[in-house]
Amino acid sequence: MAEQQPFYTNPQELFQALSKTGNEFLESFAAAQGQEMFKEFNKAWGAWTQETAQNPKAWLDLVNQYQQEQMNLWLNLLGMGENQAKKAEDRRFSAKEWQENPVFDYLKQSYLMASKLLSDMAEHAHLDEDNKKKLRFYTQYFIDAMSPTNFAATNPEVLKQAVETRGESLLEGLKNLLQDLEKGRITMTDETAFQLGKNLATTPGAVVYQNDLMQVIQYKPTTETVLDRPMLIVPPCINKFYILDLQPQNSFVKYCLDQGNTVFIISWFNPESKQSDYAWDDYISTGVIKALDVVKDITGAKKINTVSWCVGGTLLATALAVLHAQRKQSLVASATFFTTMLDFSDPGEIGVFIDENQVAQRENMLKHSGVLSGRDLATAFSMLRANDLIWSYVVNNYLKGQTPAPFDILYWNSDPTNLPARMYSYYLRNMYMENNLVKPNALTLCDVAIDLGKIKTPTYFLSTIDDHIAPWKTTFNGTTLLSGNIEFVLGASGHIAGVINPANKNKRNYWLGGELGKGADHWLATATSKPGSWWPHWDQWLKAQGGEQIPALAQLGNNQYSVIEPAPGRYVMKRIG
Repeated sequence: MAEQQPFYTNPQELFQALSKTGNEFLESFAAAQGQEMFKEFNKAWGAWTQETAQNPKAWLDLVNQYQQEQMNLWLNLLGMGENQAKKAEDRRFSAKEWQENPVFDYLKQSYLMASKLLSDMAEHAHLDEDNKKKLRFYTQYFIDAMSPTNFAATNPEVLKQAVETRGESLLEGLKNLLQDLEKGRITMTDETAFQLGKNLATTPGAVVYQNDLMQVIQYKPTTETVLDRPMLIVPPCINKFYILDLQPQNSFVKYCLDQGNTVFIISWFNPESKQSDYAWDDYISTGVIKALDVVKDITGAKKINTVSWCVGGTLLATALAVLHAQRKQSLVASATFFTTMLDFSDPGEIGVFIDENQVAQRENMLKHSGVLSGRDLATAFSMLRANDLIWSYVVNNYLKGQTPAPFDILYWNSDPTNLPARMYSYYLRNMYMENNLVKPNALTLCDVAIDLGKIKTPTYFLSTIDDHIAPWKTTFNGTTLLSGNIEFVLGASGHIAGVINPANKNKRNYWLGGELGKGADHWLATATSKPGSWWPHWDQWLKAQGGEQIPALAQLGNNQYSVIEPAPGRYVMKRIG
């Protein structure tokens, strides 16, 4: 702030400032989330309450155990019992004040005991599987939200810093909060540190085609000779493509170029309400298949290698099924699927947001907005890892007044895209709710019935072991749905970090070579762990699929598809306000 901030010397004034900061955030966060989350939470606990009334013994046993633990905690605090308190392994309580100060140690231990009680109650509930998953999820979300670390008056680190800075940290935190309220989202990184085309998405290239749905970018070769099979990358349409082209040292696009590939990528348009009627069909026909035609026409190639990620992979799979039904499958030489679900029988934690009631409510809302806001999607994904993606920023940004450090992946994570209402509804109902993609001829797309089992294209599946958005055991099921030669590789880490694992960093590990056909657990038990990045293994697999070396193209585009503008193009620049 431009004007000088007051210093707090009066404890009462300091406490009032602390309370104001915490209350302002909680009110704003509740407003941002709306009432849907709380309705679902109440429904889940309502079902549990009815079940408990019929069988109170299990509930009473848990409460009795909790009361005994609380009594022991009080005795320890008063020095009258055996001190069995253990240092909390929870990193939220890693500061020494949580151990050394008796009051805060009691607060921590009491919170952890109450958390365990609530978790045990949810776990012991005799509910159907869907309701139990919801109860488990919303209970954990409530537990995380109510942590004493999230409130200024009950966080000793915040209190200490406020005293040491004479309230300056609180004022900076309030400033951060007000700025985020204006933006409508939590700031996860120093957003002033990045600019598309300057230090993100800087790989040289050009937009060589565009329509209302996408731009196609062709990148400048970095080798004198290239594989005669160009590469088309289909990124997810719920995120921006530049996750695959962050900075030179971690750019997957640059890696592919350096391995001797001619690389094209789709940059999806960020839709507005006037695009509400765009359908899944459009994303296939005027998206993926049109992009394949552009690549073929520019390069003259007879075969194209395809790479996809997440929902981009689901789009690619449906496009391949359409091409097979149209007897045009020979155009695609190989298909790579990063963290892609084709079988949606177990979507993981995201499933708590997807049922008939919730989807119908959203569809009704989308009649007015025309698009599902990318902010809503980002919030849902953040809720799946609330401590890491919500509450840690609440503490650091708002209560401690700190500025987040620059981090390219988190900048990208804060730059989502909208989805057209029609496409979004089709995706949820046909994939997540009815799992129609695994059923032969259950879906008709581009005027043909599709069957994934007819796809004979050589395929590489890359899943990640800690993926909470596309669980690896669910993505593994895709290996049973296609008919071609299949390679399955499991990377370490999660949905993003497990994919963006540059070969030059030599970090983490991956598993390969497990026995297919006997389930995910058997595959992992028979797989071999290899150190480092999976990128080189994938490159070797890709080259083994065939192709010859030819001179790299001397120019971008051609007479039919002239250069429109430099990469990364205009479409990726459009942010949600």
